[in-house]
Amino acid sequence: MYHYNDFDAAFVAERNRQFRAQVERRIDGALTEDEFKPLRLMNGLYLQLHAYMLRVAIPYGTLNSAQMRQLALLAEKWDKGYGHFTTRQNIQYNWPALRDVPDMLDALAEVQMHAIQTSGNTIRNVTADHFAGAAADEIADPRPVAELLRQWSTDHPEFQFLPRKFKIAVTGSPNDRAVTAAHDLALRITQRDDRIGYAVLVGGGLGRTPMIGKVINDFVPQEDLLPYVEAVVSVWNLLGRRDNKYKARIKITVHEHGIDEIRALVEQRFAETRAAFNGADLALFDEIKTHFRHPNFRTAPEGAFDAAYRADPVFRSSGRHQPRRPPRAGLCHRADQPQEARRNPGRRKRRSDARHGRPRLCLWPRRAAHQPRAERDPAACAQVGPARRARQVEGAWPRHRQYRPRVRHHRLPRHGLLRAGHGPLDPDRPADRHPLRRTQART
Repeated sequence: MYHYNDFDAAFVAERNRQFRAQVERRIDGALTEDEFKPLRLMNGLYLQLHAYMLRVAIPYGTLNSAQMRQLALLAEKWDKGYGHFTTRQNIQYNWPALRDVPDMLDALAEVQMHAIQTSGNTIRNVTADHFAGAAADEIADPRPVAELLRQWSTDHPEFQFLPRKFKIAVTGSPNDRAVTAAHDLALRITQRDDRIGYAVLVGGGLGRTPMIGKVINDFVPQEDLLPYVEAVVSVWNLLGRRDNKYKARIKITVHEHGIDEIRALVEQRFAETRAAFNGADLALFDEIKTHFRHPNFRTAPEGAFDAAYRADPVFRSSGRHQPRRPPRAGLCHRADQPQEARRNPGRRKRRSDARHGRPRLCLWPRRAAHQPRAERDPAACAQVGPARRARQVEGAWPRHRQYRPRVRHHRLPRHGLLRAGHGPLDPDRPADRHPLRRTQART
């Protein structure tokens, strides 16, 4: 995986220092929420109904063990002990305090991670196939290309205020495991006459108006990739609608103008931007590829693995989502279930490891298809039912939702509750006892 150089580390540290000062000004009241909103969105911080939410990027879905432990530390120290992995290879923390967010960003920088451009109308996290670099059917490793796009798009001066968010996906396999057709811009690695190139798709997306991406160019050589991608985003930046956020995505722009008109505009813009790169992107790409070399695999006997695979059905079931062929002879993939049974999808809990004094990741294995579900004891259930009802009557057992009284809006005063916008209620006043008579009483 890619490792930060001195420039990358200094860049992230400076961004965190600036955001820390902005958070202090927001807490002191020097910044209003409207003034603070564009600043926090540039650093992946959302304001939800009850708390802030921090979204952390996991570029092309690759993590090492140190980064996983640091994500667990963030969940335990500044959140409620868990985080949610998203479908686009991010992780979200839904309960951080605003004053703690700068410390969380500094902790992420220690393991070469950040939350830059995980929100707002910018180019978002670049995703890739989850088997990237290890799949047997891939033409080339898509991770160096994803890293090149990440560095190019981060703090790009022209693309910080796009009409809407812009999502990119890359895959090196003809089997589209990265769901590239559902992204704003998709790159599929292809090969033509022993040359590596990219099929470029635009205009895909889900949401309220799902669309499948259309091929704008079936083969872009490696040396033209970055200028071509910049041409696509530049054309959409000018054509995209800013009057209605529901029609601002590039899929709507492609649908309104047609793929042929968009292709002609992109080719015209590409002719202008191609000379500006002057080969600097190729030199950077060659340097990035050195970070993604395959490790020196250790040769070991396979008897223990084969025995466990034949004897343990749970261990055997973990490979049912793997590619059909291993990446090379003697190697295989391991796929684990990311969430606890019957929990929200994508949720992973973090717990402390008392033996090592550090947080660890807990995985709950999925029930194998052959294993029966746990059956309840009817006698035990018969004893629990009356005891639970007795505790509810005595007030010692918290009532469930189905036992709570239904309270409609116009009946809130009867239960001693306030209604928004009407101030305190006086039960002695007839108008406050029944809000429907408030207007008649005043008239």
